[in-house]
Amino acid sequence: MNLNQLETFVHVAEHGSFSKAALVLNVAQPALSRQVRALEIELREPLFLRHGRGVQLTDTGSRLLEHCHGILHLVSQAKDDLAAQRNEPVGHIAIAMPPTLARHLTLPLIRAFRKELPKARLSVIEGFSTHITEWLVSGRADLGLVYSPEPLPSLEIVPLRDERLCLVSPAGDAPSGPVKLRQLSKYPLVMPERGHSFRKLMESAAAMAGVELHVAWEVSSVPAILDVVSAGIGHAALAEDAIRPFQHLKRLAVTPLVQPEIKITLCLVTPAQRRATPLRRCAERLLEKLVRGN
Repeated sequence: MNLNQLETFVHVAEHGSFSKAALVLNVAQPALSRQVRALEIELREPLFLRHGRGVQLTDTGSRLLEHCHGILHLVSQAKDDLAAQRNEPVGHIAIAMPPTLARHLTLPLIRAFRKELPKARLSVIEGFSTHITEWLVSGRADLGLVYSPEPLPSLEIVPLRDERLCLVSPAGDAPSGPVKLRQLSKYPLVMPERGHSFRKLMESAAAMAGVELHVAWEVSSVPAILDVVSAGIGHAALAEDAIRPFQHLKRLAVTPLVQPEIKITLCLVTPAQRRATPLRRCAERLLEKLVRGN
């Protein structure tokens, strides 16, 4: 197995066709077929299902594609790291963050890169906290913003700031003042699925207070949660940053949660087992400055 084979496999997988991949790579199609076939022989598994319209990944192929993204990204990072020793930080860096943070951090982050790291290439990847930590370990992402991540030996975690959780309600059905945690049981809640950082934090706080939450609907996406709430179907407990991009919506009302005040910690997370490149160190400083200043 070599890098050429892996790069060929990724192109075929992403284009869904040997012929399209051959055009993009400017390589004869039989040569691509031989590269992929050599991989299949070595792995003793078919990687693609061939059909009239092109190819489709098998389960084994899908798993290999995940590994390939991490492997090829690490190879690219190694080249960039060595090049950076000769000059200012260069190369590509992938930063992962939850969609609600990406909504208001992406533009200032790009502006900061244009000003301070003009030779660097930036990718902003959106995902939930569990996905982001997986991407950091696999090599798909170089650093990430994660709410209250679980400590793992493979990750370095730096707390950046605490955010209060608030109750988000339909404007016509909002409480008149701050809501105590023990009062929360009377509100039908729209919450992410179990395992989500907001859900875990709320359930932990409720259990400590002896309160049973009434989870009426499970919805993963914060924008979708707010759509449900604004339609008058339930309430949501979310962090201030998650609500910020949507505060202009007149159909929503935000109320503090008190006694106790519930906070979630936004952290900068990096892979512990990969050496920080000059570009990554600069990106960490930029991201930390943006988060603390927002």
